[in-house]
Amino acid sequence: MALAAAALGFSCAFSRVSLYLHRPLVFCISKVGSSSSSSCAVGVESSGFVEEKRTENAGRLIGEDGDSPAPRWKKLSSVELGIRSSMISKPTRVVLNALKKKGYEVYLVGGCVRDLILKRTPKDFDIITSAELKQVRNTFSRCEVIGRRFPICHVHVDETIIEVSSFSTSGRNSFGGLRNNVKRPPGCCERDYMRWKNCLKRDFTVNGLFFDPYAKIIYDYVGGMEDIKKAKVRTVIPANLSFVEDCARILRAFRVASRLGFCFTREIALSLRVLSRSVLRLDKGRILMEVNYMLSFGSGEASLRLLWRFGLLELLLPFQASYFVSQRFKRRDKGSNLLLSLFASLDKVVAPDRPCHSSLWLAILAFHKALVDKPRDPLVVAAFSLALHSGGSLLEAIEIARGINQPHDSSYLELRESPVLHSKLAVRDEVIDLAASIKDVLFKITCAHNVSQAMSMYPQAPRTDLVFIPEALLQKACRIFDCVRRGMERGTVPRQLKIDYDSLSLGSLQEVRRTLARIVFDTVYPKERQERS
Repeated sequence: MALAAAALGFSCAFSRVSLYLHRPLVFCISKVGSSSSSSCAVGVESSGFVEEKRTENAGRLIGEDGDSPAPRWKKLSSVELGIRSSMISKPTRVVLNALKKKGYEVYLVGGCVRDLILKRTPKDFDIITSAELKQVRNTFSRCEVIGRRFPICHVHVDETIIEVSSFSTSGRNSFGGLRNNVKRPPGCCERDYMRWKNCLKRDFTVNGLFFDPYAKIIYDYVGGMEDIKKAKVRTVIPANLSFVEDCARILRAFRVASRLGFCFTREIALSLRVLSRSVLRLDKGRILMEVNYMLSFGSGEASLRLLWRFGLLELLLPFQASYFVSQRFKRRDKGSNLLLSLFASLDKVVAPDRPCHSSLWLAILAFHKALVDKPRDPLVVAAFSLALHSGGSLLEAIEIARGINQPHDSSYLELRESPVLHSKLAVRDEVIDLAASIKDVLFKITCAHNVSQAMSMYPQAPRTDLVFIPEALLQKACRIFDCVRRGMERGTVPRQLKIDYDSLSLGSLQEVRRTLARIVFDTVYPKERQERS
């Protein structure tokens, strides 16, 4: 993908600023060379940025030493980056057009701009505007202002909610401190100054890009394009300050890196190891939201690997961390295991624009833990998944499972062939026992005492009793497996091959069951083995 930039130079720039130990607040971005970077995980190339202007000693904070050279602001042609209007969702375009017609400035901002540049489907589209929130609310018939500390507007377009923030509100309600005292650089226009100040309050440089879809310009004030090219996750301000300012950024860093396949800067990696336990101070609902973003949107396997590598898996999912230790799975291990394979199968069927409900990944965790506690015959697992898929027709599922002639993946220690499963009744009893054990595990992994003992066999491991799964989600996950013991339920929808993603994201019991069944079966009986056989 060519990262060609138009010659659309800014009228000003700002000098490198320092908050402590002479570390930069805004990282300098070097002029992009004409050669491609072989180390770039996203496979991008770049050509020169021209007519870049800067104003020396501009935009300092109080207490700045002023010894560092001024980095350059950039603006780029979205057309040359391959971004088309059709890549923006229709509901988003409705909101943009309505505000633009009123005479307000409107921009797409944050991760959606990054994803458009990378030719990825954005999870959602965030808009920022020069309008006050009251003016935004008056523009749309279905709109409400939510949030007290960081108020934004939720605009309802059909069944979609578009988030709209205001420059004025985000400026008043930022985390504050030194970044609110930035001076306007000499010769800098008001619009550049407004966008730049907002960029300084963002978490990562790759999320600090503004896109004007009408002028077809992308504004880069903090080096986001350079970090996209280098496939790096970098904080806008020094990482340790950023994570202390908002420890939720620690989890967001994992979310961004795992979804994009980007690497952390060395500074972030060091700060993560020092400050990782600070996430335990977050509200449990916020932790659930961030974990759900990691596991439900197509990057579950990468997220688990990254959390394990940097030691956060022990804090968030200690039973799964204990499993990795028992498997002697190293922090940088490139291999796999059944848990990672299950989430790799999940990643194949979900995506940022078609996520699953959180009950699905919770059910996967519980299913796997039940197999770790008591390995099962592949025939039992196959019958179990087929019964789930059919909504509880257990004897029929056993008959189909006994006719499977392709080999299962024998590399998983959680699968163990049994010589005593000769009759349907014996298989039925084992399947029912598996379903019961999964429900027992669900209660176990949501019990604070049991969670605190998950890593007890490893005294050097961090201990936590954090439970962020609410009771309602626990009960929903338990109901997934009721059909295996009770048989066909009333209202069971006829079997279908395609996934109904609207129903899956809303947590439809039948759709979650069918998708879980598909994930389990495809993992135990992978398609490549079926093709070889």
